[in-house]
Amino acid sequence: MKTIYLAGGCFWGLQKFLDQFDGIIETEVGYANGPDDGKAPLYEDVCCSSGHAETVRVCCDEEVMPLGALLDKYFMVIDPLSVNKQGNDRGIQYRTGIYYIDEEMLPEISGYCDKVSGELGAPLAVEVLPLSNYYKAEEYHQKYLDKNPHGYCHIPTSYMNISGK
Repeated sequence: MKTIYLAGGCFWGLQKFLDQFDGIIETEVGYANGPDDGKAPLYEDVCCSSGHAETVRVCCDEEVMPLGALLDKYFMVIDPLSVNKQGNDRGIQYRTGIYYIDEEMLPEISGYCDKVSGELGAPLAVEVLPLSNYYKAEEYHQKYLDKNPHGYCHIPTSYMNISGK
């Protein structure tokens, strides 16, 4: 099992999108790579430019969902050229980022991003950094779109059942 942290705009939609695929063992939404004073930020802090990114912690079975396949899914639902904005969501908390805890993942992540950048002919706005901190979001954010099926999401609803599950 491997764990990676993906920031892709509003974490509600990214979690819902990723949960549909085989090989995704667990997801959790939280706040990553902001200033760390040792105290978990609240959603209100994050919305007031605390510097944290809305992020999904993804645990996957590499045999079923290798890193490259997971990145394929991730890039399917983000605008990798957009700075601090995905869909109608704007602010530093909506930035895109791939945060790793296993240094061995970096060459594959960097190679993947270089390939996408070359295809687009522009540098990506996706941060690729080691995870410096992560705080689990409040419980009402976990699986939010399952609890609130009509909640806003920048990811098209047509993408929410593409796995056939």
